[in-house]
Amino acid sequence: MKKELDRIIRVIQQLSGTDISMFDNSFLSRSLEKRLSVTQCVSIDRYLDFLATNPEEAGLLCRSLIIQFSEFFRNPLTFSLLEQVVLPKLIQKKITTRQKEIRIWSAACSAGQEAYSLAIIFEELLARSDDKLSYRIFATDLIEARLDEARRGQFTEASLGQVSMKRLTRWFEKRGDMYHIQPVLRDHIDYSVFDLLNSERFSPPASIFGDFDLIFCANLFFYYKTEYRELMIRKIGNCLAPKGYLVTGDTEREILMNHNYQEICTQSAIFQV
Repeated sequence: MKKELDRIIRVIQQLSGTDISMFDNSFLSRSLEKRLSVTQCVSIDRYLDFLATNPEEAGLLCRSLIIQFSEFFRNPLTFSLLEQVVLPKLIQKKITTRQKEIRIWSAACSAGQEAYSLAIIFEELLARSDDKLSYRIFATDLIEARLDEARRGQFTEASLGQVSMKRLTRWFEKRGDMYHIQPVLRDHIDYSVFDLLNSERFSPPASIFGDFDLIFCANLFFYYKTEYRELMIRKIGNCLAPKGYLVTGDTEREILMNHNYQEICTQSAIFQV
């Protein structure tokens, strides 16, 4: 299968100018199988013939490799610990050291569910304090269209299954069939295009200098080959403030532990160096 993948990688590079060689082979194979099914090609050779006469398929394959799934409060244990332990500790640290802002990076933010989930928790926690403390979430993704969707902050009822009724009432306004996020949450989020594999960029340009108290990069690392995965982890690690937190997906916990990150609680997917 590797030889067949290499052929596909070369053709996609020629047709679209996109290098897909950084993706893990097993992930590439699964994605390719799906495209073969959609295009009704019974073999790689047939698919290569299809690409030759339908060059737009190269772009469709590339887009299928960019993971788009996300949801509000996706991992209940992770978000419970963030709400009850991690973020209150961060808030208290900032108050004690007389700093005025908590800085968060939501990498590969998709349609903004993760960033808005964090904003909801921050708003609720800070409402309990008399101290003038703020927060800023820098949410990034590869696809501008997806960021536009995040900026709009409009969600279907089906996509809000993890949101409690209390929060749904407080932080969303229903208009027709869609739920619109409250503007106060959008005011704390900066959305921008950013490529974690871009060697020329240290951190999201809008953040200026990185130094994030919390970075969310969940369900991304395992889609890439080891050398690219390590590049992303190194870049993210360099952007963390001292004693900052890195949150990953549950299936990526072992990857971080192999890079000397310490999980703050078993199965939490929340790490510190």
